[in-house]
Amino acid sequence: MSTHEQTGERYSNMLMGFSIEPMRERDLYEVVDIEEASGLNRWGYDAYRRELYTNQNSVMLVARTLASDGFVIGFFAGWVIEDELHVNNVAASPAHRRIGIGEALMASGIGEARLRACRFVLLEVRASNEPAQSLYRKLGFKIVGRRRDYYRLPTEDALIMKLAL
Repeated sequence: MSTHEQTGERYSNMLMGFSIEPMRERDLYEVVDIEEASGLNRWGYDAYRRELYTNQNSVMLVARTLASDGFVIGFFAGWVIEDELHVNNVAASPAHRRIGIGEALMASGIGEARLRACRFVLLEVRASNEPAQSLYRKLGFKIVGRRRDYYRLPTEDALIMKLAL
């Protein structure tokens, strides 16, 4: 269970109209829809559900609208491994991009890493994904390596980015 779940904390950005909350099973269909629309390496419903219920080291967050419908407009999935938070997936729905959702999700994930005494955050990003790389640099990440042919459909290198905490 994440620290967010233990404390019941809810992060909100009232100006932007969304909050960052722990992911729940009822969110998974929307999470998978965002995953598919974003071209991420597919995890699918069962993998996210398994993470929620069986991996105490997972960090699973959603961005949710503050409107009464409260639908999911972004998500973050990561693992704490020893003293590292590894970011597996982060995405905002295509209709809600460029309004700070990705940054808020990353900031919340980084905050969780600090609470869990991580020393750094690591992620891979498509070499062609300049908007994501720009966001990660803004948050203090540095490129530390490259994984050749890491992504499929299309095949592409990944840049490894690291943030020291």
